[in-house]
Amino acid sequence: MKKKILVIPGDGIGLEVTRCGKAVLEQVASDNGYEFLFDEALMGHSAIEATGDPLPGETLQKAKASDAILFGAVGHIKYDSDPTLKVRPENGLLGIRKGLGLYANLRPIVLFDELLQASSIKPEVLKGTDILFFRELTGDAYFGEKVRAADYSSDLMIYHRYEVERIAVKAFEAARTRRKKLCSVDKANVLESSRLWREVVQEVAKRYPDVETTHMYADTTSMQLIKNPRQFDVILTTNIFGDLLTDEASQIAGSMGMLASASIGDGAGFYEPVHGSAYDIAGQNKANPLASILSAALMLEISFGLKEEANRITEAVRQVLKNGYRTGDIADTATDKSKILGTKEMGEKVLEFVRQSAVSKKGKAEVLPA
Repeated sequence: MKKKILVIPGDGIGLEVTRCGKAVLEQVASDNGYEFLFDEALMGHSAIEATGDPLPGETLQKAKASDAILFGAVGHIKYDSDPTLKVRPENGLLGIRKGLGLYANLRPIVLFDELLQASSIKPEVLKGTDILFFRELTGDAYFGEKVRAADYSSDLMIYHRYEVERIAVKAFEAARTRRKKLCSVDKANVLESSRLWREVVQEVAKRYPDVETTHMYADTTSMQLIKNPRQFDVILTTNIFGDLLTDEASQIAGSMGMLASASIGDGAGFYEPVHGSAYDIAGQNKANPLASILSAALMLEISFGLKEEANRITEAVRQVLKNGYRTGDIADTATDKSKILGTKEMGEKVLEFVRQSAVSKKGKAEVLPA
């Protein structure tokens, strides 16, 4: 197998965590005789500083020529304190989604039992939670017409029928492979765009009679995610509601540093942790690299069809946690301080378990009868 992988570290802690994600991919390639060809590109604040553009044309060209992209994060504190700036790091992220036709964002909310105490929610409420979000990525207020005047501004929230239908199909197909439950989230009680959304989802649902389909308002969903997260299997929702709800759901997993994501369309997949650039800890070896590592696992499974290899990475993360190792964001008062690791050390610890699983697999193969 030969694949081209573009690494876009982006800003802040992006550089540190993508190093760990890339290292895991290199290890899997080495263990299995695959050829992964890596390249790098700029995006976000780093790209603005170098070229004046948050998404340089060269970056988009490289992305289009790749089989998959491993991304870090974009953002810088200077833009947070000055809302008048027109050129912003996040424009690069929106631009690459549009340029690659990435219309579906998949965010698994999987709780490792070892992190039940890391969340502020009661363990008995959380245990057994396994949610897969499908967030639409190329419509809604993020991409609608924008108007700004001295004392007036607006963002047009717009959806077309085909945009809703194509992500709904992907969500229903995924639900068929899981617990066959899908909850579509909108605000059809007040928004016309949500009324179209619900209408189209209801039409698509008729093609999947084996999937139990429900509809829930976004504000109700935000409450139910905390009250009873185990009721959800697949959640299908709009761009803006998905952005908000998945950040809320990160607390189910204990930290945003644990959440991977995949943005897919009809071409190369785009894989990223859901956390931001975290400039307050950038360069200090404090960031949690597990979301980037788990994003690499999603890449192997979704873009390359390597489910077994993806499971090896996920299991390596589980073993690291089971052995008590933590980064600062997921440590608690009971954590052995000698097992609180930095970014680099946590990445190396996961690699250690990935290598062990490869050796174990080869050993088993050798003792099989001829």
